[in-house]
Amino acid sequence: MELDVIDQRGQPLEKVVVQDNAFGAAVKSHLFHQVIRMQLANRRRGTVSTKTRGEVRGGGRKPWRQKGTGRARAGSIRSPVWRGGGVALGPKPRDYTYCVPKKVRRAALCSALSLKVQEGLFKVVDRLDIPDPKTKRIVAVLKDLGAARRTLILVAERDRNVHLAARNLADVHVLPVVGLNVYDLLYHDHVICTKDALTKLQERVAS
Repeated sequence: MELDVIDQRGQPLEKVVVQDNAFGAAVKSHLFHQVIRMQLANRRRGTVSTKTRGEVRGGGRKPWRQKGTGRARAGSIRSPVWRGGGVALGPKPRDYTYCVPKKVRRAALCSALSLKVQEGLFKVVDRLDIPDPKTKRIVAVLKDLGAARRTLILVAERDRNVHLAARNLADVHVLPVVGLNVYDLLYHDHVICTKDALTKLQERVAS
């Protein structure tokens, strides 16, 4: 399979051969649910906590005697049914992380890449030459490439100028190939990949 390589102005330069099983694979959408659900679960901090009746301060003394008052029986003012009492069956800190098999993650990544290629939203750029970290520089490049909406920029290594130029744009995310994931691929409408990043990406999906 071949992909067009363009310059920063969107003009075609050459073609590059890519792996069919990574960029021309069948789209298995059911894998997207499994992998994205895992990613979002692994992002959860799991630090929410509530106090039970045994952890709330006070309530050590019985508020009134058991019989003879005409009121309901009560043993503590920190009962869950009392205002200011503990929480019954409330959340506690826990770890939400889990993993899906490596083959499933790889297949989902290849499916997401293939989907972007099929929709014509995956573009390979010869290089991103940003001389200084100015937002207007990256905006002009994205406009020439026809990527006005949510855009994911894939680079081989962290590029300081590209990162600083794009960080003020809420809809643009710069990501090295090592951090590429299914969620970011599907969340963004357009994917701009440098030629060097494409080489590293093929090495990653082949392993």
